[in-house]
Amino acid sequence: MITKLMNYYRPLAATEPSVRGRAPARSSAADAGLLLIRLTVGLLMAGHGSQKLFGILGGAGLTDTGKGFAALGYQPGKLFAVIGGLSEFLGGLGLALGLLTPLAAAALIGVMINAMVTVTGAHGLWETDGGVEYNVCIALVALGIAALGPGRLALDRFFRWGTGGWPHAATALALGGLGATIALLL
Repeated sequence: MITKLMNYYRPLAATEPSVRGRAPARSSAADAGLLLIRLTVGLLMAGHGSQKLFGILGGAGLTDTGKGFAALGYQPGKLFAVIGGLSEFLGGLGLALGLLTPLAAAALIGVMINAMVTVTGAHGLWETDGGVEYNVCIALVALGIAALGPGRLALDRFFRWGTGGWPHAATALALGGLGATIALLL
């Protein structure tokens, strides 16, 4: 029953046949909802990466961010600041556009895992105490979008990977976890 409901309400890919004799709608409320989530989270994360990389939107810029990364134990700090900033910037843009969604999700998941391990994890759950609340939300939104697919209002709708599903979610989680592990071990 649950599988039938999930299949009925998930957005159709452009290549899928109609369901229950209906022609697929051009877009649905689910597609609009996914677009709102993708745009909000994706553009906020792209802006966050821009703060690190370019020093705009009130950010410290690459040199100061590199010093912060070095203080956290990432050596060389500036290189890891570039990696973190690019992961947030490109992952955020990819999520917002619905372009290469599993890879965009993986980039954001990896950055959030690193943030939880090195900065927020020691402070508990709640953001008011400096905890992991924000990082968990960003990582799970990215994972959820990889699982659902970006919807019809996305650039990925024209590609095979634009439909979402367990393999896409598993890929995003595995690549994000692998990237985070490599960064933490270096």
